[in-house]
Amino acid sequence: MSPGPEPSPIKLTERQKITLAQIIRRQTASQNLVRRANIILTIAEGMNNQQAGQRLTRHRETIRIWRGRWLKATPTLLSVEKEKVGPPAWLGLIERVLSDAPRSGTPATFSPEQIVQIVAVAGEKPQLSGRPIRHWTPRELADEVSQRKRVTTISPRSVGRFLDEADLKPHLSRYWLNAKPDDPETFAKEIKTVCDVYHQAPQLHQEGVSIVSTDEKTGIQALARKQPTKPVKPGQVELPAFEYIRHGTPCLFANFEVATGKIMAPTLGNTRTEEDFANHIAQTMATNPAGKWIIIVDQLNTHKSERLVNLVIKACAIELDDDSLGVKGKSGILESMITRQTFLADKNHRIRFVYTPKHTSWLNPVEIWFSILVRKLLKRASFTSTEDMAQRILDFIEYFNKTMAKPFKWTYKGKPLVA
Repeated sequence: MSPGPEPSPIKLTERQKITLAQIIRRQTASQNLVRRANIILTIAEGMNNQQAGQRLTRHRETIRIWRGRWLKATPTLLSVEKEKVGPPAWLGLIERVLSDAPRSGTPATFSPEQIVQIVAVAGEKPQLSGRPIRHWTPRELADEVSQRKRVTTISPRSVGRFLDEADLKPHLSRYWLNAKPDDPETFAKEIKTVCDVYHQAPQLHQEGVSIVSTDEKTGIQALARKQPTKPVKPGQVELPAFEYIRHGTPCLFANFEVATGKIMAPTLGNTRTEEDFANHIAQTMATNPAGKWIIIVDQLNTHKSERLVNLVIKACAIELDDDSLGVKGKSGILESMITRQTFLADKNHRIRFVYTPKHTSWLNPVEIWFSILVRKLLKRASFTSTEDMAQRILDFIEYFNKTMAKPFKWTYKGKPLVA
């Protein structure tokens, strides 16, 4: 008996290979999807149905069916791939190809290719289509894809459903910022310096070194609701009054102790001048006057001030002549923010500052704690005065230190993450 004809080969694009491998690795993928992705990748090695079936312990008829399904979908896949659709829509299309064939009944109104094209339009700027709007809505998308003849007709509800399936939310936005350093090598060294301090914190803490992440939270509004908040009850969420009275905006200076996760020596005031910050640091160091300190701060000018330099000189009993100290804006250590920062960051000092690079607030743990403060206390609170707010913040810090404080687990080491 002569062997049957050789089955048509499958040639995968690089993106198809990557997506199939992604499905196989994904823990939430169904067993059927994983098996079928394995079948396609195996066939693509050049095996016939018999060989692929033996390797995967599947009947060759199963291999034949999925070879045919993939070959039938190949023109659509190639067409959609040329449109450079986003990952969610592309993954959704691959999963549809590997899904069970639709059961008997009313046929699908829209083909996979049409759905991907709809999603692709949602990723475009509306202005490119001559629409003077900031973002798409399902109604406008339905109108646009109909005008482009991608579909004969479609309802906004169907468009909304396809966007949900692709996890696309054109109506939402979120600010983002990536640091763009002038000197990437220096930037990388600065990040590594900060990360090294975090990783060494437990050991340094045992040796008596106090390591704190310090910053100020400004513009905290002391708002008083004009009417009492209605409490939560079955079938009703908490209802704070819409109208409020402003009582002022105090500033909080906080220290997050890296090794313990506690907030230590907080101060509150109405301003955040260099004098305010220097006074806060002095109050902080007073908790351990003779100890060693490493203070992590950002690049704010008040964190590199003349007052701070003089504070460190006095606290560390550093002997300097007038020429070495110099004059602010003219000479010596005090000449500029760069010279002052260099002095304050000197590793030979008992008290030294470590500076996070510009636009890297995520490197400062106290920023994470500020978000906890907002969620736990400030977001829905009502304060009768700035004094009331200050006291309740201090009460929360005491409560936090007793019940919630723990060191953040810092896993980043200052190097690019690799797969």
